[in-house]
Amino acid sequence: MIKKKINLWHILLFLIVLAAILPILFMLSNSFKTLKDSYATMLSLIPLHPTLKNFSMLNQQVNLIGLTWNTFFMATLVTVGKLLTGLLTAYAFRSYQFKGKMFIYLLFVATIFVPFTIVMIPNYLVISKLNLLNNVVGVALPQLCDATGIMIFLKTMEKIPNSLIDAAKVDSIPNRKIFFNIVIPILKPSIVSVGAIFFINSWNEYVWPTLILKDKSSFTLPLALQNYISSEGGTNFPLAMALSTIMVILPLVIYLIFQKYILNSISNSGFK
Repeated sequence: MIKKKINLWHILLFLIVLAAILPILFMLSNSFKTLKDSYATMLSLIPLHPTLKNFSMLNQQVNLIGLTWNTFFMATLVTVGKLLTGLLTAYAFRSYQFKGKMFIYLLFVATIFVPFTIVMIPNYLVISKLNLLNNVVGVALPQLCDATGIMIFLKTMEKIPNSLIDAAKVDSIPNRKIFFNIVIPILKPSIVSVGAIFFINSWNEYVWPTLILKDKSSFTLPLALQNYISSEGGTNFPLAMALSTIMVILPLVIYLIFQKYILNSISNSGFK
């Protein structure tokens, strides 16, 4: 009986992994197909006439280096901003007692449940007033604080023994040194994992950059992808898959490098 359960579990796990991997394999396969083959054999994993023409055409049609830099710069700004505000805010909640502390914390948590469509227009008007349209800084600015990061960092900081912090304060060590020399090294695995998640999410972001970035020179990679899959720009499936392949390389590498930290952070943070 136990053996049957294990076999069923293995089959279910295999199907889940297969469902997750297949779209990536189809994307890679179609990026090396000709336009004709991509429509005739779209679901075939083996290209009939493999070619690198899609990547060379893509490089001629768009500024890949500029697009990649815009995406990287925007994702880096958002990631660094979220990490800094998350760590500092979590440390304030962990180390200080002040009036309305729980209420303010609940306000931060409540922002998680606010739909993006509600804050989208106000954010757009603010960015417009600041003359940051068509600028990746305008995309990053409203995203420099994230309640999820605050919650994860606070949960991790609560596991730091009070005696360690109290001993540092007894020795008259300033709070900034406690934060940078004691708390940050202890939280390094969480910082790496949360930072990787923030970067990947920002790298793939589409809706908000679409509102802010209208000039093609300021586009990010997800916005450039729209040109090959929308009715306005025409549908060129192989080119879209080639650009998608380039798009996923860096996030995939980051995930593969830091997956141990990411999984450990999720399991140890208490969030399911």
